[in-house]
Amino acid sequence: MISDAEIKTAGLRALVAALGDVQAEKFIALIQRESFDYTRWQRTLWPDKSIEEISQAAMQIRKERQT
Repeated sequence: MISDAEIKTAGLRALVAALGDVQAEKFIALIQRESFDYTRWQRTLWPDKSIEEISQAAMQIRKERQT
């Protein structure tokens, strides 16, 4: 299991890689500004995907990163 600091670092790196520096900062500011319900957000993130499809995609990504 990784530490909280490592999770924060990996998360920030992922945001910057996906959005770039400026948009990652904007994303963080938006999240901090609003009351944010992560569970509700996750329920609407992939409305057209089943749990099984999401799980399979996550496992595929993990497998690709391990090789």
